[in-house]
This record gives sequence, structure tokens and C-alpha cells, in this order.
Amino acid sequence: MNGRETFPADFVWGAATSAYQIEGATEEDGRGESIWDRFASTPKKIADRSDGRIACDHYHLWPKDIQLLEWLGVGAYRFSIAWPRVLPQGRGTINEKGLAFYDALVDGLLEAGIEPFPTLYHWDLPQALEDEGGWGNRETTEAFAEYAEVVTRRLGDRVRHWVTHNEPWCIATLGHEHGHHAPGHKNVGLALKVAHHLLLSHGMALEPIRRNVRDAQVGIVHILSPAEPASENDTDRNAARQFDGLFNRWFLDPLFRGRYPKDAIQDRKEWGHLDSIELPFVHGGDLELISQPLDFLGVNYYSRTVVKAGRDGRPEGVRVVPKEELTDMGWEVYPDGLRTGLKRIHTDYSPPRIFVTENGAAYSAGPDADGRVHDPRRVEYFRGHLAAILQAKNEGVPVDGYFAWSLLDNFEWAMGYEKRFGLFWVDYANQKRLPKDSAHDFKRIVQSGRPHPPAEESHSAQEETT
Repeated sequence: MNGRETFPADFVWGAATSAYQIEGATEEDGRGESIWDRFASTPKKIADRSDGRIACDHYHLWPKDIQLLEWLGVGAYRFSIAWPRVLPQGRGTINEKGLAFYDALVDGLLEAGIEPFPTLYHWDLPQALEDEGGWGNRETTEAFAEYAEVVTRRLGDRVRHWVTHNEPWCIATLGHEHGHHAPGHKNVGLALKVAHHLLLSHGMALEPIRRNVRDAQVGIVHILSPAEPASENDTDRNAARQFDGLFNRWFLDPLFRGRYPKDAIQDRKEWGHLDSIELPFVHGGDLELISQPLDFLGVNYYSRTVVKAGRDGRPEGVRVVPKEELTDMGWEVYPDGLRTGLKRIHTDYSPPRIFVTENGAAYSAGPDADGRVHDPRRVEYFRGHLAAILQAKNEGVPVDGYFAWSLLDNFEWAMGYEKRFGLFWVDYANQKRLPKDSAHDFKRIVQSGRPHPPAEESHSAQEETT
């Protein structure tokens, strides 16, 4: 441990967004329908009955949003590409206007000295593919490889870093087992098949990406939630093991070990999710494709999960702090879970590099009479989690970058516009962006490399504004 108090000069600082959450323009310039367009138009699916048709209007305002990134001083921007904007039917005919939008965005970022970190899939499957069975249809993996070919052939001369998928757990579980996200299915067997097809499509996309991108750096993003037992009794410890198998190891083991975890397969069988320990959706050669070497792993982290054994013997989450200490999403603020989680990934899987590709908190603070957005809880959230990352880095974890979630308040999936994660507050009526106090403090962190300011420094409220 070298005891650094600041991040190294080559540490990558960035902010993150996703296409459906900010772009809007869902019916412009040839874009096809996505599963989130369909899901959001279904009654009672979105908490505030909203949708992403306008969102932050980033499709038209992207030059101004690049100026926000420049003001923050970050060197990288993680965004996602909307599959239905590029291939409206999911495969086949290419929408030139869709590709031209990402061409312009990439060029604008590079002109500003900001490295693009695009994600190919952040949940907006073309509805045309869903109509054919979606991610439950093995042929969708081939369509994804075709999509990766089209996009990287166009942008690969300028974009080096690529993410295939964002959070396969959320896609499979929230979208296909619990029904909370698009496409809204509630079928555990389908969810298991979807999880495998997502990982398989990741593996299938690696060849076209590496062929089209010189010196490509390719990864996938996993949402990490370390499991901790609610007590030291054997049943709670076993419940934590079970949760870890479902949430973390079910995705990380195939990627890094070329196999699904045996204990988690057995758990699924005992719960009636599988007929046997043989996984019928896994074909010969699949795991070899999935476990091809990665250049980096993206880790999204929001909180740990404290687990007890439920009445049915399955793991059950437990709230261990007062409700008033939770974020607006109902999540515990627990920075040390990020440190321990990063160390565990480094020890168990040894990815060559790790980027924290999302980390942030939803709080409702809005502008005061002077037009300032005071969000001290988010300021402390970022400081605490960045201090935890620095400690992990000092302990030997190869974490080389951090992307704050999110650049802008945006469409927060099933929560609509009720939850605000942004560094910049968005007035959805006029699309005005205001820097929150957390944006000022994050700018200070980027400049200094220091999670916490020296004791003699005052709060960043006196800093320049955009």
C-alpha cells in the first residue's frame, strides 16, 4: 500500500448517461421503436406516467452537453448508442441519419479533448426484435453482432473504448423475471435464458469490434452488489452466498471462468427454476465465446445488499439503517461496499483493468431562490465513494477510472422523472441545465485528484458557475 492521498494524473475522470434516458427524438430521423417506447406507453408501467419521447432533448442539445463536460474538466464521457436509431428493425437496413448523429457526437467530444466510451446496449432493444422473441430468441445474439459490426465499422477509426452490455442482471431479472423494466415479462426460466444470450452476444460481438477498431479496449459492465449476511448464523450466511451467486457470480463466473457457478445452479434447481443441473440454453462453444479475454471490466455500484434467510429459504434483503438515511431510490449509502467489492473482483477474477462506470445517488434537491441547487448529501456521497476507490487502488486494485452517474437528471426508467441523479439539474419544461453543488465539488475533485478538500478549504459554493 503506497498511501496516496490523491488519484494519479492518468486516472480517467468521466460522467455517464444512456441513450433512452436523455436523447428524446424517439420518432425523428428514421429511429425505430424500442422496447422502452412500448413499455412506457403501457398504462401503469411508469410511476409518473411519463416516457422518453423528449427526455433531456440531448439529440438536439448535445453540443451544449459537451460544454457541460468541458466545464467539469472530465477527460471521458460514457454514453450509449440507441440500437433502433442505427438499425430500426434491429438488423438489415441501416439508418444513415442515426449513424450521422453519433458521428457528430464523437467528433464533438474529440474536438473538446474528451474520450468517447460508448456502450452498445443500454436496454433499448428494437421492438421489431422483441416481436420475434427478443433476448429469449437465440437469433438476437446474431443481430447484436451485426449491430456491433455496423457501429464499429463507422466509429471505430476514432473510438477506442467500447462496452458491449450494461448490467445484464438488470436486463434479465428486472425485465424478464420481475417485470419491472421493459419488456415486462415475469418468467424466471426466460430470464435465465436471456442472461445467457446477453453474455453470448457479448462474446459474439468481440470479433467485429476488434476487427474494426485498432488497439480496441473492450469490456462489459456488471452492476455489483456485495452480499453481507444480516447475522453470523449459518442460515443468513448461506442466504448471502445464495444472493451472491444469483446477482454477481452468475454473470462474472462465465465471463472470467468459462462456467456457471455450480452452487447457484443447484440453488436454482432446488427452487424449481431449473429441471436439472444441465442448462438447456447453453450450447457447445458458448462458454468459450463468453470467456474470451477482456481489456477491462466496468463496475456499476450503488449499494451493498444485507441478506437474511427468508421464510421460504431464499435470500431476502434487509434494511439496516433508518429510512431517512436512504437515497430517494431507497438505497443505503455504503461506500465501503465499493472498496470491498472491487477488492473481491480483483482477487477472484483478476480483470486487467477496472473502470467504475456508474456510481451516484438520487436526491430531489432543486434550485433555491438564487438559482443554486444545494445537494450536500450527493456531495458527501461522491466524496465517500471516491475515497473508497482510492483506498482500493492503494491496496492494489487496478481501478483506472470513474464515471459519475449521471451527467444530467433524466428519465429514470420505471421511476420516470421523479428521481434525480444528475450533476446538473434539468428543468424539463425549458431544458435549462443548472450545475448542482455536487457538480462544483466534482469539478474540484477532477482538478485536484483529491476526494476530500483540505480542511481549510470552504465548500465549493463560491466556485465559478457555468
